[in-house]
Amino acid sequence: MRMAAISLLALIAIAPLGAARGQAPAPPKLAFPLACTIGRNCEIQHYVDRDPGPGALDYRCGRRTYQAHDGIDFRLTDMGVQRAGVDVLAAAAGRVVAARDDVPDISIRAPGAPSVAGRECGNRVAVGLGGGWITDYCHLAKGSLKVKVGDTVAVGQPLARVGLSGDTEFPHVHFSVRRGASVVDPFAPEMASPANCQAQAPLWTPEAQRTLAYKAGAVLNAGFAGGAVSMDGVEAGALPPASATTPLEAYARVIGLAAGDSVELTLTAPGGRVVAQGGSAPMVRDRDQELIFIGAKAPAGGWPHGLYSAEVRVRRGAAVAISRRFQTAL
Repeated sequence: MRMAAISLLALIAIAPLGAARGQAPAPPKLAFPLACTIGRNCEIQHYVDRDPGPGALDYRCGRRTYQAHDGIDFRLTDMGVQRAGVDVLAAAAGRVVAARDDVPDISIRAPGAPSVAGRECGNRVAVGLGGGWITDYCHLAKGSLKVKVGDTVAVGQPLARVGLSGDTEFPHVHFSVRRGASVVDPFAPEMASPANCQAQAPLWTPEAQRTLAYKAGAVLNAGFAGGAVSMDGVEAGALPPASATTPLEAYARVIGLAAGDSVELTLTAPGGRVVAQGGSAPMVRDRDQELIFIGAKAPAGGWPHGLYSAEVRVRRGAAVAISRRFQTAL
């Protein structure tokens, strides 16, 4: 899945808040900008592209990005989480310098979706931090903005909610940082050597940096269903629930897969009996996401009561790079 690089409509350099005139401000320290929990209801889908050429590399020289991607995509696990409402928070104190709140929330892949040309960022809030520093928040939910141009915001103040507006097909916030017209990667802000993979002092606060520890991939969704599993159903957060008399399907959606990775899934009944197992062939190219599911029809008389377990594993070379075990009681 692709999201176009975002261009600011305007870069407004405002005087540093609370700084003496003529004194160069220190780089900002950024708090985690969403009211969600990484690994539970949100994940990082894409990082800043650090490769100056036609390739794409993230700040760890992995490939969890794409050509010219100029920000960080904080993705919600599904539309059910989005509908419940997740606040977008000011990562740093500043003044709102741009805002838009009239772009509909609709996937660009939905039938009849309107053009987003010139409005790829969707609904947005841009906050000037002083000294030419700008933070920009894109793809916000229509009608959810809580601030307007000229407002002063504090760290952690709610700005809007995560939406599906602009050039996107999944609920997320595209968070970007600039100084003047230059993109800055908050994980590795020295951009002169964009792909050297050397440790740098990040712009994140220590707490945010711990929360945002790099992952080479992640399990975005995992669970059980009582009927057909599809990518659309997982994304909608609307799969039929499993019961003792329905089919039992285990599923997992994994993000950040690399060429050569293979995914395997095993479903076991109480006592450890294997109900179903399956897997994918090695990926022929990098994949933003992959859905795997396995299952079986209910036996005569229904599924025995007890705890059913599933485990998804991503094999990368000889090692298991990503895994999760999950359970349900029937």
